[in-house]
Amino acid sequence: RPLVVGVFQNQSHEFIQEMVETCGLDMVQLHGKEGMEAANVSKCGVPAIRVVDIETNADGSGSSEGAVDKLLSAITTDPLAILLDTSIKGNKDGGGTGVTFDWGIAEKLQNNGLPVIIAGGLKPNNVKDAVTDTRPWGVDVSSGVEATPGKKDHEAVEQFVKGAREAAVEASKGF
Repeated sequence: RPLVVGVFQNQSHEFIQEMVETCGLDMVQLHGKEGMEAANVSKCGVPAIRVVDIETNADGSGSSEGAVDKLLSAITTDPLAILLDTSIKGNKDGGGTGVTFDWGIAEKLQNNGLPVIIAGGLKPNNVKDAVTDTRPWGVDVSSGVEATPGKKDHEAVEQFVKGAREAAVEASKGF
């Protein structure tokens, strides 16, 4: 069966644990300002994915300067994986930017043994490149497969999944 993941932002450990038990969650994804240590199994009750924003300019440029070193110094062993998402400089809203960040950041983190999930600006027409270039632990998409805000385009979802799977098979050759 697919894993059931609860997504939380700036919630207390008690609330998260209550939702894990009530809803039967297998994993949680933390999007807020909780810090890495909040992703510890002892605090969440289940393994956690920690979201880390990669700040860029509105055109996706300007994200690599020192980002890898900064992340490596901040990351702990608490989260199961790190989800990298785009954040636009000066914009207080997170997610749904439609802008990619420098995927080289994800590749370097992966090469340091950190399981990475790529999000931010992924669409059916670029997911193959993201997977082939970085070999991430996973990919995450929302607005990149929407027909209108909040409404998914089923064909786009199908094309996205197909592209991700094909690229994963190609990227795994040679291991």
